[in-house]
Amino acid sequence: MSNSIGTAFRVTSLGESHGRCIGVVIDGCPAGLTIDEEALYRMMERRRPGTSAVTTGRSETDKVEILSGVHERHTTGAPILMLTWNRDHDSSSYDQIKSKPRPGHADYTAWARYGGFNDHRGGGRASGRVTAGFVMAGAVAKQLLLTIGVEVHAYTRAIGGREAPEPTLDQIKKAAASIVGCLDPSASDKMVWVIEKAKTEGDSVGGVVECVCLGLPAGVGQPVFETIEGDISKALFAVPAVKAVEFGAGIRLASMRGSEANDLYIAESGIIGTVTNNSGGVLGGITTGTPIVVRAAFKPTPSIAKAQRTIDLATRSEAEINVGGRHDPCIVPRAVPVVEAMVAITLADHALRRGLITQVLGERR
Repeated sequence: MSNSIGTAFRVTSLGESHGRCIGVVIDGCPAGLTIDEEALYRMMERRRPGTSAVTTGRSETDKVEILSGVHERHTTGAPILMLTWNRDHDSSSYDQIKSKPRPGHADYTAWARYGGFNDHRGGGRASGRVTAGFVMAGAVAKQLLLTIGVEVHAYTRAIGGREAPEPTLDQIKKAAASIVGCLDPSASDKMVWVIEKAKTEGDSVGGVVECVCLGLPAGVGQPVFETIEGDISKALFAVPAVKAVEFGAGIRLASMRGSEANDLYIAESGIIGTVTNNSGGVLGGITTGTPIVVRAAFKPTPSIAKAQRTIDLATRSEAEINVGGRHDPCIVPRAVPVVEAMVAITLADHALRRGLITQVLGERR
């Protein structure tokens, strides 16, 4: 398995959906960073299950324990170990279908990769539950980025084909108040309706999470194989159910002319900028200094109440499966802080590698 990401800011994920805990180890976080535990808890709360009618019924407190690397609210430079205990899990429904891989899940591929020794309960390592650890690391990364004036904001852009209009900068900087993580009230209502409709029909829907990074200067990135786009994409594809990632105008660029797609340069009071941001803040794998805009597309939750066709691995014959347990009719609302976390982790790593953040923050006397 490969459970670590990053070079200078290296994050290692641990735990399984129905194991004892979910956690993360951060190696490379500079000493002297003040850890705002309230900000950490608020970010975890946005991802926590069982908080609304459009999420899973599984109820976890997701209280984070910081076991090392922080003393008197400051990072020490040592590895930071954080975890949360799994309290509300029931594996009985998964034991009943152990030999029948759920369509759309990683049950079969994990079985094939690990010879049947993979933890099948709730998807094990392939479960969205492991993203609780991603959010822990992302909360630290966001606080580290704030020391150089960099902000990372994610929000729901579309659910089940219902899309919100492009937000303004003021909207982006405000936390979404809706239960689906959308910044537009009218679009939020439509998104809630489509989720509830799918739920009553025993089905699920997917959607799009958009993330914007503000304040990162031009010149950050490690071409040609560790570009900003490449590393952000790698991080986002580690999030279960992400099936597409695009920057700026993304796929729409394929239908534009060069005269339309190019971001023309301007200079205001000596500051270089662009008229548009079709590139999403990245050219040649290096930041342009304009906001990084990235979107992650999530497929519908694979676990649905409808009967589905599958195979029985024990008999190598076709079978039918009815998936029990508790599942999100749409994972997008809870995925918003996860996308935010993975982008922040990647940017913190690149900022350290570029020398924008020092290895010791300030001096304590």
